[in-house]
Amino acid sequence: MKLFFASDLHGCLESTKKVVEAYHASGAEHFILLGDILNHGPRNPVPEGYAPAQVAELLNQYKDNIISVRGNCDSEVDQMLLDFPVMSDFAIVLLESGQRLFLTHGHLYNQNRLPPLKAGDVLAHGHTHLPVAQSMGEYVLFNPGSSTIPKGGNVASYGLLDGTELSVISFDGDVLVTTQI
Repeated sequence: MKLFFASDLHGCLESTKKVVEAYHASGAEHFILLGDILNHGPRNPVPEGYAPAQVAELLNQYKDNIISVRGNCDSEVDQMLLDFPVMSDFAIVLLESGQRLFLTHGHLYNQNRLPPLKAGDVLAHGHTHLPVAQSMGEYVLFNPGSSTIPKGGNVASYGLLDGTELSVISFDGDVLVTTQI
């Protein structure tokens, strides 16, 4: 199974176009959005190319392939523009191996406030805009970074689960971090 991850688009059309292009190139079966899709939020600058309605139109074309969770900048108004559900605080995806992916944005559940996980599960979240793919002992922590507002000196990125390998990848194709699950 191949899964594509993106987070923290924050309404930027140019970044979303790059994300969709990378999704197509990846050959992934599903497109996972880890929140903060349309709104830039009050703590972030308005991104260049801010066009939330156009971002919604573009993403709606993939509604049958998207699994999404609510970010701290997402609201009921955003849901009115999107043809796929975005208001759930988390989703759980069962992998063929029996491991679970706990998908969330990161503002409610994160490595400092863990959801119920079993050994080998993956906690996947955005929110920090920092790329992470590492074993935490009992579970794996994964964050695809941000395609629009990367932080900590990082470049814009997305994530990919290919078999048992979780990777964060730049839009230039460089693998930034990777781990096995």
